[in-house]
Amino acid sequence: MSKEDLQLTNKEKEVLGILWSSDEPLIASDIAKADASLNLNTVQAILRKLLSKELIEVADIVYSGTVLTRSYRPLINKRELLLQQFVDHWRNLSINKISIPTIVTTLLEHEKNEDRVISELEELLKERKKLLGKREE
Repeated sequence: MSKEDLQLTNKEKEVLGILWSSDEPLIASDIAKADASLNLNTVQAILRKLLSKELIEVADIVYSGTVLTRSYRPLINKRELLLQQFVDHWRNLSINKISIPTIVTTLLEHEKNEDRVISELEELLKERKKLLGKREE
């Protein structure tokens, strides 16, 4: 996913939020009904943009009354999107030489359960080292 794909407008975030909150794929009119600030034309334009960014997909073709229409579902969850956006921002910052250890240290300083998180990180690092060792073989 390119950097531009991760930069979302507020309306795109709203539509993704509606899709994330639904257990079922939604049609454009259902999305518009879920948020009074969105009209059907806006929703349809946003859906096209999200499709082109490959953040959503057409789940099915369904009837809405007597008309066939597309239903949509997200391809990425909120956590994955936030992590990808974070990594993208970090890559931009890495030009300024902000290292991963510096980021981790700073995050730990703001962590309430620092001991628990450090233990989790140690386990993750052990697993990562094992994976790297297998790659070198």
